[in-house]
Amino acid sequence: MMGIYKKRNTCFIGIDMHKDMHCAVIIDCWMDKMGEISFENRPSKFPAFIENVRRICGSKEIVFGLEDTRGFGRNLSAYLVGRKFDVKHVNPAHTSAVRLANPIVHKDDSYDAYCVARVLRDMVDSLPDAKHEDIYWTIRQMVKRRDLLVKNNVMNKNTLHNQLMYSYPSYRKFFSEIDGKSALYFWENYPSPMHIKNTTPEKVYEALKAINQSLKMERILQIHALIEADGDTRKDFQEERDFIVKSLVKSIKNNLEQIHEIDIELERIIPLTGYKLRTMPGIDITTEAQIISEIGDINRFPDSDKLAQFMGLAPVKFSSAGKGKDERCRNGNRALNAIFHFLAIQMISVSKCGTPRHPVFREYFEQKVTEGKNKPQALVRVARRLVRIIYGMMKTKTEYRPFEKADRTNF
Repeated sequence: MMGIYKKRNTCFIGIDMHKDMHCAVIIDCWMDKMGEISFENRPSKFPAFIENVRRICGSKEIVFGLEDTRGFGRNLSAYLVGRKFDVKHVNPAHTSAVRLANPIVHKDDSYDAYCVARVLRDMVDSLPDAKHEDIYWTIRQMVKRRDLLVKNNVMNKNTLHNQLMYSYPSYRKFFSEIDGKSALYFWENYPSPMHIKNTTPEKVYEALKAINQSLKMERILQIHALIEADGDTRKDFQEERDFIVKSLVKSIKNNLEQIHEIDIELERIIPLTGYKLRTMPGIDITTEAQIISEIGDINRFPDSDKLAQFMGLAPVKFSSAGKGKDERCRNGNRALNAIFHFLAIQMISVSKCGTPRHPVFREYFEQKVTEGKNKPQALVRVARRLVRIIYGMMKTKTEYRPFEKADRTNF
């Protein structure tokens, strides 16, 4: 803990991070502004920045606070940590609260940096240290890139639906999935009925057979029958419309290829973390990567309850005058919250034949419903149980061990 005496001999430096330029404001323990430094976000400029800081602070202790919301301060933070400076991560929510507390709210780089320094001065003992585990940062960047490709493909598929509706009114009956290998080949080579009429069903079948070995000739004949039943769908500028369809297909295929390549890289890099989350039923490479990218180093959470609070799964106490109750938290890491929510749904789901996909979690869910909780509340309890299990797996870096029936009393 930093005592009052030590605070009096400490300079608190808040840094507002940007892509090209950083702005640093230096204050003392009385929150008086001692100086301001703007410098380029380039490693070659960092030594001069440190020299300016030392000149302003003199013999006082130095603590840095970085509000790095978009990763622009990663190089500077690594530079400062590597030179044994105290570097703290400042949550943007805290700086926003300081800014809004001012009777006249204003915003610029200098004031933002001052707010960061204010938070640093008030919360220096409780703010987390800035850490830079490159492997977690890399996984997070890959997950973000993969999510962007997936979202882009969703938009492309929606646009493709709209384009095909004009040329092939019955296109939904052609293939089970609009973006399957056979479907994409078909749309790219036969973007409108005019291309089908220039060939024969046998040639179409031979072309698609190379893509899908299980394809049968009956399917091609059904497609031809559906096209005939749709009637004449030709419109003006059909060639330009066909170009749009082909372009969409190429974009979808390219995105799918990149997603596959990212999955291969994730398969290679995730084992280096030591985590073995995929040994748990319901967790695939994508879910494992998402969990690791949001949590990072599990050791920054002292227990599973802190992890649950981080993602907003722990209840929050609302009270006044000694009266109150626990209510659902709507803050926290919502991305991680959503991951565990959908994972909980998978764990309690029942297959079409009526068999629970994960009997232990299904039994736990039904037990909570029997105890009087409604289904959303019981689902939250399942998610909390998942947090504890996954926290333990990550903390000890062990595989998932299913609960035996004899051990369920402790579940």
